[in-house]
Amino acid sequence: MLLFVALWALIANTNKSIPGPVETWTSAVELFSDPFYDNGPNDKGIGWNILNSLYRVGLGFGAAALVGIPLGFMIGRFDFLNRMLSPIISILRPVSPLAWLPIGLLVLQRAEPASIWVIFISSIWPMVLNTAAGVQRIPQDYLNIARVLNLSEFKVFTKILFPAVLPYVLTGVRLAIGVAWLVIVAAEMLTGGVGIGFWVWDEWNNLNVAHIIIAIFVVGIVGLLLEQVLMLIAKRFSYD
Repeated sequence: MLLFVALWALIANTNKSIPGPVETWTSAVELFSDPFYDNGPNDKGIGWNILNSLYRVGLGFGAAALVGIPLGFMIGRFDFLNRMLSPIISILRPVSPLAWLPIGLLVLQRAEPASIWVIFISSIWPMVLNTAAGVQRIPQDYLNIARVLNLSEFKVFTKILFPAVLPYVLTGVRLAIGVAWLVIVAAEMLTGGVGIGFWVWDEWNNLNVAHIIIAIFVVGIVGLLLEQVLMLIAKRFSYD
């Protein structure tokens, strides 16, 4: 970190258009001294922008989890579904998240749900693929014993599939939340409104580079905190 700050200070010293660490820190102290001020729809504190971005991420990510995790279980459990959906997933998964934004705007007619749609479609794939991979890696002996004991599909899910697949599910969730937080910044730059992405774009239009650097740190720290929370949850529900 010290080397990073030193390199940053050196670059700022040679390029006067880039604010140095001291100037950025001063701006950050001023910015976070009142993070929740509200002077109208186009002038809100950084706290409101972060909360609005987290709200959109929560909705899109939550919808992706509700659809993606059960779908992953079904794909991993039933071979015909795996063979049927694999080509579709293989085609859709590499598509850039922002390529889905015009479709969302066309269908939903509003920027807010279109942003949530982009988060949904970009964060669903890690959960589907990791969950399906976890189900497919369950030893066949476990399922054979379930057949011998004539267990219902519900019992197979609760007693065999869920405990064995949970680490894979949580890995998919961790990857998905990272993708969702990454995508929301770019989506908000294009759709506008209150959010950290729009705030970055607005500060660029105001040529306030110090605030842009602060936003980069904020995005990174919030993303790190989200991942750490999910890692704690993963350890809490580990069956090891």
